[in-house]
Amino acid sequence: MVENISPDETLDCRGLSCPMPLLKTKKAIHKMKSGQIIEILGTDPGTKNDLHGFVKKSGHEYLGEKEDEGFIRFYMKIK
Repeated sequence: MVENISPDETLDCRGLSCPMPLLKTKKAIHKMKSGQIIEILGTDPGTKNDLHGFVKKSGHEYLGEKEDEGFIRFYMKIK
């Protein structure tokens, strides 16, 4: 349940278009440790597909997403 997730990092990508949210996410997770959770805030509809594809290729764990007022919160656990 994404309501109970407490992220270690929050990355605000609201207002950014593809591919910037994914590029910023890749850069941010390099500074994180295994087991930590990142929350990505996004407004671009393509971010959902980009993150799903990235998680499949990278081995990180996609924890889910939550609609908020005008944006989506995505959650990923670093491998």
